[in-house]
Amino acid sequence: MQGADKGQAGRLDGHDLRIGIVQARFNDDITSRMAAECIDQLTKLGVLPKHIQHVTVPGALEVSVALQAMADSERFDALVALGCIIRGETYHFELVANESGAAVTRVSLDHHVPIANAILTVENQAQAEARVVDKARDAAIVAVEMANLLDDLL
Repeated sequence: MQGADKGQAGRLDGHDLRIGIVQARFNDDITSRMAAECIDQLTKLGVLPKHIQHVTVPGALEVSVALQAMADSERFDALVALGCIIRGETYHFELVANESGAAVTRVSLDHHVPIANAILTVENQAQAEARVVDKARDAAIVAVEMANLLDDLL
């Protein structure tokens, strides 16, 4: 493709963006820290605090319902999904991880809105702790970059 910007980073200017964040409260010690890190990174990228709407839901399976409502409102340039699923002794981990991931993707594609999926799927608490900051900050960066990219493409 002629004129393609291969390997070039996207635009990370959040000044004119409106971002919605949906945080699962299950494993709240992790997800609340993720929300704080994500919001901090969004503001560093220029997103005004008044343009960030943060809501919470009970768990990872409920995240997509809130994301869908936000997408339906057409008030957001990008959305962020925050959650933490820690493997247990039953098949429930796989069910929640697979279904929540698929639902987040479905909302994004159905509504043509970028969603940064930062729902952690980890083996234990230590792995979750190790990923809080990076995953949350990456989600903010992805949301801003993809919102700008879609604005440029559409």
